[in-house]
Amino acid sequence: MSRILIIEDEDKIARFIELELSHEGYETAKAADGRSGLAEAEKGGYDLIILDIMLPELNGIEVLRRLRRESDVPVILLTARDSVTDKVTGLDMGANDYITKPFAIEELLARIRVILRSSEARSGRAGAKEDLLEAGGISLNPDSHEVTYQGEPVELTNREFILLRILLENRGVAMTREKLLSEAWGYDYYGETNIIDVYVRYIRQKTADDVIKTIRGVGYMIG
Repeated sequence: MSRILIIEDEDKIARFIELELSHEGYETAKAADGRSGLAEAEKGGYDLIILDIMLPELNGIEVLRRLRRESDVPVILLTARDSVTDKVTGLDMGANDYITKPFAIEELLARIRVILRSSEARSGRAGAKEDLLEAGGISLNPDSHEVTYQGEPVELTNREFILLRILLENRGVAMTREKLLSEAWGYDYYGETNIIDVYVRYIRQKTADDVIKTIRGVGYMIG
């Protein structure tokens, strides 16, 4: 049975999520502010955390930042904000996904299932040696998360790394923005596809403008 921690200060929302998750067979725990939520998360033993951004004591982004110092437990952010910048900030801090309030519980449950399946799959592959992914002067090590461009190390955020890995795994294939969102975010994304353009620009700034090719009317490709 998967254990899920809900860090949410709005009691009605927290209780609603708790009841729905319990109905689906998940074991749950709750925290109503950022500081107590972080303390509970740091105890470990959770398979996923649902984390509101607007929290008393510590906001959700700060909770996530501190948590990522020592834990890679999957995190879904809850946010009332709907700008690309806010979403990118949360994802760059290490969130696995986000959902904007108000949301349909079916959507949240679907995203939870996808993330937990992905987490289980990665655990099953633990210790398996993967080959380097290389193209256009880039070398990416999926095991160590090390990236170099023309022999020089490149520092990427977690989301930039994931997007680059997907492009390298599909070398020579023109990938649509919708396909990249689905692959990188782990679900069928319904929202602004220009978030992919933002991340591609970040990667180009850290490598070179021609590393990722723009395929007009389609999306992007490497190699």
